[in-house]
Amino acid sequence: MSQNQDRKDSDVITLVDDEGNETLFNILFTFDSEDFGHSYILLYPADAAADDEVDIQAYIFNPEDGDNGELQLIESDDEWDMVEQVLNTFLADDGGMQ
Repeated sequence: MSQNQDRKDSDVITLVDDEGNETLFNILFTFDSEDFGHSYILLYPADAAADDEVDIQAYIFNPEDGDNGELQLIESDDEWDMVEQVLNTFLADDGGMQ
């Protein structure tokens, strides 16, 4: 899956799947993990209403790749657990997505 940064709003990206379908996502946040040596990006659908329960997606990314970098799937259970803990802490501190 690749990302294409929207030039007008850096908090929105377009993901293009293997079949060429484009979907807009809002960037919830990004963070780095020294333990795993990766940067992560957490996304949710751009068309989600503020009070909707949304499916948050997480990927590994390289911030140095720029606008058309590849997002990598997180395959390690330990890595998923860490990402989930960071997300839960973010949601608890932020009071949810506003």
